[in-house]
Amino acid sequence: MSIEERLRAVALALPGVDERETWGKPTFRVADRLFLTLGSDGSSATMKATPDDQAALIFAEPAVFSVAAYLGRHGWITVRLDRCDPDEVVDMVVDAWHQRAPRRLTGNDVPKSGQYRRAETARRSKRPGADSAASQ
Repeated sequence: MSIEERLRAVALALPGVDERETWGKPTFRVADRLFLTLGSDGSSATMKATPDDQAALIFAEPAVFSVAAYLGRHGWITVRLDRCDPDEVVDMVVDAWHQRAPRRLTGNDVPKSGQYRRAETARRSKRPGADSAASQ
């Protein structure tokens, strides 16, 4: 199964998700709120993230993550699927769904994935005094 097929399967397995073709590419919505798009050529995916996660992911892996066109100012991120860790991107899709889904759908049935590995590593390395604290 390709990463694109895997992301589609994960997104459609989440409660309340509809797939629609918009702008010539597959888009995924929960309660009519967009949370994921797949590139028309299958090479990328764009999804909702927090602005902090967006900055940390781009800092950690600029060859994999970039600010999404049009929606980037709201924390959206584009992922190069040929360069990503598939498990991490699956976690990101679930988190994107959590950010956009209404509370009635985000009960205990769908656990949040937690923090992304690269984002957390990047956050730690950007903290003031992180290098001096580690060396003590």
